[in-house]
Amino acid sequence: MEQTLLETMLRHMENKEGIGDSQHGFTKGKSCLTNLVAFYDGVTALVDKGRATGVIYLDLCKAFDAVPHNILVSKLERHGFDGWTPQWIRNWLDGRTQRVVVNGSMSKWRPVMSGIPQGSVLGPALFNIFVNDMDSGIECTLSKFADDTKLCGVVNTLEGRDAIQRDLDRLERWARANRMKFNKAKCKVLHKANRVLGRIKRGVTSRSREVILPLCSALVRPHLEYCIQLWGPQYRRDMELLKRVQRRATKLMGGLEHLSYEDRLRELGLFSLEKRRLWGDLIAAFQSLKGAYRKDGFPDSGNPLSALIYCLATELTIATAAFLAD
Repeated sequence: MEQTLLETMLRHMENKEGIGDSQHGFTKGKSCLTNLVAFYDGVTALVDKGRATGVIYLDLCKAFDAVPHNILVSKLERHGFDGWTPQWIRNWLDGRTQRVVVNGSMSKWRPVMSGIPQGSVLGPALFNIFVNDMDSGIECTLSKFADDTKLCGVVNTLEGRDAIQRDLDRLERWARANRMKFNKAKCKVLHKANRVLGRIKRGVTSRSREVILPLCSALVRPHLEYCIQLWGPQYRRDMELLKRVQRRATKLMGGLEHLSYEDRLRELGLFSLEKRRLWGDLIAAFQSLKGAYRKDGFPDSGNPLSALIYCLATELTIATAAFLAD
């Protein structure tokens, strides 16, 4: 039932262009990579012009759990859904109760007046509708991936700094009006892949490839490759730093210590990190040519440069297929 309603809601939002271009989370054709590419294209353009640029990362406290039901339903009504859709959503959210259990002691059951059920089919779409008006009136560049928000503006002029401050004030007013809070103390740090690999080495006694290879693929490789099409290394020394991690990982597996790094990769059926980056670059280029970045100004179907890039990408794909098969 949720899936049926979701398809109808998404068609309505697409026809009405209901979800703004700033939202990349839970949105068809967009991803964390498109979010970063679109946002940092604007940032680097400002830096190339010699302008000092400020980027502010914002995070909503318990975003999905704090969405007030009455405000969500009123936003659905403003988006022009037919009368029964907001009412169905209201009934779907209504009647939920919860209680707290601590050391065997239980509180009374209380009605749940806020929160979108996480793991539900409708949850992501409803949340996007709820935060869609967050960037209303924003002067600087704002980009969202679900509730994670980035704000960018020029800071080398008084006017630029004032604009960022006005935008922050607008976002704070939006949060108060929608009964949400920004977590001012929260920040996120990615741990280095070598530290994760060291934990695997110390915590796992087995050295069989059946055990180590899935662990490295699931826990180590994502740190080396997450959105690498944006930040991919260009200097040999940086590439060597990444390669060193995979080299160490392949040495953890018993029976391969006497082989060279290239032979270990061949024995394990793995690509080198360089080949995997090239593979990912081709996928990102293909998605761009399909229109994943069209709303951000590229590719322009009327621009001869787009046709040239398409031809070059085709030739590169053919050459890469032979390279990867080698």
